[in-house]
Amino acid sequence: MSVKKKPLVVVTRKLPDSIETRMRELFDAQLNLDDTPLTQEQLADAVRTADILVPTVTDQINEDVLKQAESKLKLIANFGNGVDNIDVTAAHARGITVTNTPKVLTEDTADMTMALILAVPRRLIEGASILTEGKNWAGWSPTWMLGHRIGGKRLGIIGMGRIGQAVARRAHAFGLQIHYHNRRPVAPRIAEELGATYWESLDQMLARMDIISVNCPHTPATFHLLSARRLKLIRKDAYIVNTARGEVIDEETLTKLIEGGEIAGAGLDVFEHEPAVSPKLVRLARAGKVTLMPHMGSATIEGRVEMGEKVIINIRTFLDNHKPPDRVLPSML
Repeated sequence: MSVKKKPLVVVTRKLPDSIETRMRELFDAQLNLDDTPLTQEQLADAVRTADILVPTVTDQINEDVLKQAESKLKLIANFGNGVDNIDVTAAHARGITVTNTPKVLTEDTADMTMALILAVPRRLIEGASILTEGKNWAGWSPTWMLGHRIGGKRLGIIGMGRIGQAVARRAHAFGLQIHYHNRRPVAPRIAEELGATYWESLDQMLARMDIISVNCPHTPATFHLLSARRLKLIRKDAYIVNTARGEVIDEETLTKLIEGGEIAGAGLDVFEHEPAVSPKLVRLARAGKVTLMPHMGSATIEGRVEMGEKVIINIRTFLDNHKPPDRVLPSML
């Protein structure tokens, strides 16, 4: 009796041990145990050999890579919520199904967003460094290290999807007034629950907010959505928080405006040219003008395990000749 050959699943980065173990049980899984990011040449080799590719947000699966794919590659099961690292249209044209891992990172990313909303106006990182970097602290003073209260301030959320709404719920509990810009208004019951004000015009909203939170995906339509022109609409005493994608903001202009005192500061968990971080932003962080985090918005054990479980479900469903639950089509982007 012949034994059915397991599909070759190439995993590009180190995943949680429990997920890798399960993949080894179910598939012929080729793992990346030392977690070294693959080069574009190595990705091209992977698509030539794999039946199924499991990339992450750090892997650029562009048209040049996909041209190298053999006909046996039928599924790209992305370990990530977004798919801006994959040319979905090119994959679809080659008959390759693409899936992602939505809905599992909502709460983790919203937690990080709220942490930055608190950290930037209250100067938390700047204050902590006084005690950890050997600086002289003379003790409490009535006028030293003063930040700004967030209760009662206006929060403008760009992108009112699952993560944007989760941020709004947290911020509402902290007493912030919720405003948002989205392609369309949220359901009336959600708007009523959050006391949320919808702005059809992003320009008009930006000019009136105390804190702006970027929570929209990166697509061709949202590249530099916060352009140089729009950034100049923001008030001098306002803050920007970004836990979405760095490419949504014109980072160079943002840096210049903060340097010049035209924007009060920013909390950034993502960067336009990741993993490179602008030296100017680092200098601003040292000066207490910005808070920088190394893309930690989804970095919880629970979240990463749930992402891996979704990847496995998508693969198994596909192999059973059914439509994977998290299939991504070009028309959805």
